[in-house]
Amino acid sequence: MQSIMLSLDSLIMTIPGIGFVNGGMILGEIGNIKRFSNASKVLAYAGLDPSVYQSGNFVAKRTRMSKRGSKTLRYALINAANNVVRNNDTFKAYYDTKRAEGRNHYNTLGHCAGKLVRVIYKMLTDEVEFNLD
Repeated sequence: MQSIMLSLDSLIMTIPGIGFVNGGMILGEIGNIKRFSNASKVLAYAGLDPSVYQSGNFVAKRTRMSKRGSKTLRYALINAANNVVRNNDTFKAYYDTKRAEGRNHYNTLGHCAGKLVRVIYKMLTDEVEFNLD
């Protein structure tokens, strides 16, 4: 996996906390980033988007992630978000903010994974390195 990722020389490897295995899983599942028109479509493909519960005038206040997409991509993104929170101050501040709102650890990691998807999408479409410091 390491030799494959080194030969690809992907920008995803500039994110602190994403290693060869996680980066390979994410890139392998996403494939060509140009098949997605925006980051929310990648989020939905991973199954990290919120499911909608509503009927008539009722709209639920709490929703869960839909889990309708790729299990492998969802696993890799949650795992990568956990590592990125430990290695980047911006993601750590976002994690702490969500925890202060009363969310549990895994719910907060889901939000961090969503933020990570938006960052990865921007990096791969604009071909820029990671820089949130």
